[in-house]
Amino acid sequence: MALQEIVQQTVGGLGYDLVEIERSAGGLLRITIDLPWVAPVEGGVRVEQFVNVEDCEKVNRQLQFSLEVDGVEYRRLEVSSPGIDRPLRHVADFERFVGHTIDITLKQAMGAAAGGQVSANRKKFRGVLERLTLTDGGVGWQIVWSDAPAVKPGQRVSKKRTPPPVQALGFCLEELREARLAPLVSFKGRGAATGTEPL
Repeated sequence: MALQEIVQQTVGGLGYDLVEIERSAGGLLRITIDLPWVAPVEGGVRVEQFVNVEDCEKVNRQLQFSLEVDGVEYRRLEVSSPGIDRPLRHVADFERFVGHTIDITLKQAMGAAAGGQVSANRKKFRGVLERLTLTDGGVGWQIVWSDAPAVKPGQRVSKKRTPPPVQALGFCLEELREARLAPLVSFKGRGAATGTEPL
């Protein structure tokens, strides 16, 4: 059986989602897991749960057994949570993190589609993820951002200053080379860095 299948079956069998498999130099096999996401009920409170050390230990023990049975070679196994820069790969990941700030890298530069709004060579963007309902009933995605410089603590902002325009970029998942949660750290509590309500 292939490594991907072994890990997927083992992680899924224990009730977790497989986020990423990474092989590094020196025989390190790094597995990233997360708890399954359940969409909040309409009007319900969103309760976000996180992988803890016990979850990682449980998966690690089971993976060591499964990989040994199938003869997969590695020198060191590391099981961890996705961290603050979690990769987004599937539609469910994008659904889960609507309203959060994400970083995306396009496969192709903007080119003529930029229309002078951004550099034609630009591929990387950071903005708040939004879900779009398309005219045909399908689902689309966009990020929204402003190129306004960040306000420093204690800095006064003039009320007369014209704020820079808010920009939006629509995309489909096939156009992305990579998408990740933006690694924003705030010391004001969970949710403050993303501009979302605390979870």
